[in-house]
Amino acid sequence: MLLEQERTELVDYCRRMQSDDLTVGTSGNISVRQGDHVAITPSGAPYEDLTPASISVITLDGEQVDGDLEPSSEVPMHTAVYRRTDAVAVVHTHPLYASTLSVLLDELPPVHYMIALLGGPVRVAPYATYGSPELAENSVTAMEGRFGALLQNHGATTYGESLAKAYTRSVYLEWVCRMYHQARLVGEPHVLAEDEIARVATKLDSYGQSVTSR
Repeated sequence: MLLEQERTELVDYCRRMQSDDLTVGTSGNISVRQGDHVAITPSGAPYEDLTPASISVITLDGEQVDGDLEPSSEVPMHTAVYRRTDAVAVVHTHPLYASTLSVLLDELPPVHYMIALLGGPVRVAPYATYGSPELAENSVTAMEGRFGALLQNHGATTYGESLAKAYTRSVYLEWVCRMYHQARLVGEPHVLAEDEIARVATKLDSYGQSVTSR
């Protein structure tokens, strides 16, 4: 089985995505790159039924080379991210607060310093039909200089140098979206300065590392 370890990890993270309220039903998709191949979740399959064998494996051109089920409809977006960034994993979600703000904002402002995990204020990619080349292009354009984007009237996408980091960014993106939403219910939020976000990003680069590993 091609990319057996990556396919097993995807099954685990799909179930986490459900329990963390990052998606609803069969929506959302996750992928991991290994060399010239990408393991990606299948289209329309219930997450609780997934097995490593049902995870699809595609090339960077989107051609399916292994897996029992058809790959996600968002293959164009995932492969576009891999072609344009150094991503190892891509996480596409439909969480409530990120999806809600995607219909209201052009950019999620820095209302909390943890937005530094995303590279700064998170842009909203213009709407395009799901699974289309237009959505793929809009998404990667919105992610220039960032590790994620909101997708207008749709959801959110993040990427990272590992599946764990890409997923963590999705979790924090939804949390900051929820915080902004809650703050706007009672007033106009204060936002952090650009240089403070850059300062936090530098600190986060070494966060959790031992002195000897820095």
